[in-house]
Amino acid sequence: MKACVQRVLSGKVVVNGETVGEISKGLVVLIGFEKGDLKSYVEKMAKKIVGLRIFEDPAGKMNLSVKDIGGEVLAVPNFTLAADCKKGRRPSFQSSEEPTKAEEMFNLFVEKCREEGVPVKTGIFGADMKVHIVNDGPVTFVLTKEEL
Repeated sequence: MKACVQRVLSGKVVVNGETVGEISKGLVVLIGFEKGDLKSYVEKMAKKIVGLRIFEDPAGKMNLSVKDIGGEVLAVPNFTLAADCKKGRRPSFQSSEEPTKAEEMFNLFVEKCREEGVPVKTGIFGADMKVHIVNDGPVTFVLTKEEL
């Protein structure tokens, strides 16, 4: 499992010209699942992301979480994060989780973030999505299951 977490001023996902998920200040989380990922990883990843202290406190120090600032999460399923680019120039997706299981894990991730008290909007699993992000900073982190 890999997640690209971006601190944003706003974010939205558009599918077929229609906005399907939109947030103001918060986090856009692009998340991809790999074969062998466990539900326990998903739960830990959700807790870690909503608890990441990457928003500035009054002293200008990264010390607050999305939950602390009353922000939102826009969760976007992204199987390309599981790509292997070590060989050649064409990415391999052999390590990407099978779509049915990946969708189940994505839904679990969203549920666990909500259980942490953070409003979550989403993209649509398997859709051709246009993701609009106004990154704040820019502040971007890549998290993997090895860091949980």
